[in-house]
Amino acid sequence: MAGCACEDNQIDADRFDGRSPAYKRALIAVIAINAAMFLVEMSAGYLGSSQALKADALDFAGDTATYALSLAVIGAALRTRATAALIKGASLGLMALFVLTTTVASAFSDASPVAPMMSGIGFAALAANVASVFILLRWRDGDSNVRSVWLCSRNDAIGNVAVIAAGAAVWGTGSFWPDLIVAALLASLFARSACSIIAQSMKERRASLNFAEGRV
Repeated sequence: MAGCACEDNQIDADRFDGRSPAYKRALIAVIAINAAMFLVEMSAGYLGSSQALKADALDFAGDTATYALSLAVIGAALRTRATAALIKGASLGLMALFVLTTTVASAFSDASPVAPMMSGIGFAALAANVASVFILLRWRDGDSNVRSVWLCSRNDAIGNVAVIAAGAAVWGTGSFWPDLIVAALLASLFARSACSIIAQSMKERRASLNFAEGRV
């Protein structure tokens, strides 16, 4: 979590807060995409013995839940939206810890991932996430609640490229290490984004408290 300053966390009370019918429709579409891909990718992860696919599937699951939370708090007070983002950041951090732990455990297993399945499912997930990224592109610079949605979608697209690369590396080397390395890198990406989301949401919570107490 050392990269807390890696993203722009500037507070702006006028930032987009999600109160737009178009944004809500976009968010509902992205929630449906993520829920479907979680089921597909987790099943493939178990069938193909791939930690990278399981890690990416968990990201889909987390995104589905947190996007639903984002949708639920649209229009609420800044403090409520910032608290929702804080919860999402914390859950992303826990996911990073879980993925890292299971990846280390898998290093002592003899199970070898199925490379063609890794790459094939990786391409399907990439297509889903690129679609989500383009759907949300207009709203990437909103408040912490809105911005956390964008960061999660961006992470998914990056993760899918990494899974595809890992599948090719597993196929080319015959080793399970590329799969484990990519899973660990995804865990670090989750942790970095969690740090960014938490930092911005904490600033927004402080700003809302200062405003309520008449200090700004």
